[in-house]
Amino acid sequence: MMNRQLPPGEASRLSARVAGPVEAFFVRNIRWLPWVHAVMFVVFVSLILVPALLSDPAENAGPLDHLAVFANLALWGLWFPLLLLSVLATGRSWCGLLCPMGAASEYASKHGLRLSPPRWLTWPGTPVLSFIVVTILGQTTGVRTHPEAAAEIFGGTMAAAIILGWLFAPGKRPWCRHACPIGLLLGVFNRLSIVDFAPKRPEPGGDRWNDKGACPTMIDLKHKTETRHCIECFRCVSPPAPGGLFLRLRRPGEEIEQIAKRNPNLSEVLFLFLGGGVALGGFLWGVMPLFNALRDGIGEWAIDHDVMWLLESGPSWLMSVHPDRREVFLWLDFVMITGFMAATMLAFTVGLSLLTMIASWLAGLAGAKGTLRSRFLELGYQFTPIAMVSLLLGLGGGLFTALKSVGLPPEAVSAMKIALFAGGIIWSLWLAWRILATQNVTGGRSLPALVPGLVGTVAVALAWWPALF
Repeated sequence: MMNRQLPPGEASRLSARVAGPVEAFFVRNIRWLPWVHAVMFVVFVSLILVPALLSDPAENAGPLDHLAVFANLALWGLWFPLLLLSVLATGRSWCGLLCPMGAASEYASKHGLRLSPPRWLTWPGTPVLSFIVVTILGQTTGVRTHPEAAAEIFGGTMAAAIILGWLFAPGKRPWCRHACPIGLLLGVFNRLSIVDFAPKRPEPGGDRWNDKGACPTMIDLKHKTETRHCIECFRCVSPPAPGGLFLRLRRPGEEIEQIAKRNPNLSEVLFLFLGGGVALGGFLWGVMPLFNALRDGIGEWAIDHDVMWLLESGPSWLMSVHPDRREVFLWLDFVMITGFMAATMLAFTVGLSLLTMIASWLAGLAGAKGTLRSRFLELGYQFTPIAMVSLLLGLGGGLFTALKSVGLPPEAVSAMKIALFAGGIIWSLWLAWRILATQNVTGGRSLPALVPGLVGTVAVALAWWPALF
């Protein structure tokens, strides 16, 4: 193995002991990845489609008694929350090594129409919109309760991935880069991870698009500075070669601390705000008395004004219609859930945006370099840890339910949640302090600019208080 060039000042001892052997292992065994993808495809399709074809399990059925119960636990109690947490240690390794959607999309692209991706697909807001739509639809259809909804949501995204691959970008993964809601989520949080694939011979100029190279997500490898699009497929890694990328380990959050040089962008910052807000709305509508009071009030108004369509049930692909399970949503429920989640998302986004803008303005008064917009983009990333914790609690709450079901005391589970939030707040504050340092705001001069971010992270924790207990 060649003596790889590490960035100046990099402590390479840990990288040599850990990253080197890991890199060598995957390079040596990359030929087996198609078989891994095939197995994952079969497992995934079995978990999302077969339970929808079976009769309902008994109310006291356990994971080993019925496939539907096992699939629900596997998806929401293990896969999603552990996937979020794994990003910190392994980055987007799920996407490149295991994800059946991305693999199926790439396979379809090799046999499809090979068209150039259209502007609506490459628009930076497409994956943000994809995440919001999937999250809201998952709530209205009951994706964490009904196997039919899980088949619709996951099967629908699988179909979309295959269709986009068949239409666009031969041999590439346009779905993974431009449209996958999970890919966006993992990509943003990948900036916190300890894993980075860095160019051996980096060239200046910042990140660029390149659909002609080896990278399936179309990264211009020599100009790579950010990790969000890297799916860690190891195709760009060849230890003996002088070019390409190499695997290195870094300090957690290092990329966000250096975000000014790592292609900060508005779509990611908005996702942190919008994604956290829509997840919060998806949790709160089910536990807040205010939601039920508003629903009853609008229902009475509909009766008084003869707007009876609100009190009828809609199509089962859009909302939960399961009379045999004693759950039938009306158009009123659909409108209320969608509206409540959208309103919470908007309030969450406006609040954090205003606080970030104030922090950026205060940083400017303290002598920070850059424009107000650039400082806003950079400081917006300080909320990454708290947003990650929010999504873990909101969309991956099945993990904590599973921990209770195996005998962990409720008090211990609550303490775990509180510890996660406390860690998220502290880490967010640390990142803000480091980002301000790169803007030339250090020492006591940074304190005023730190306050708005601290207010925002504490406000997020308070909004999630019902989930903590």
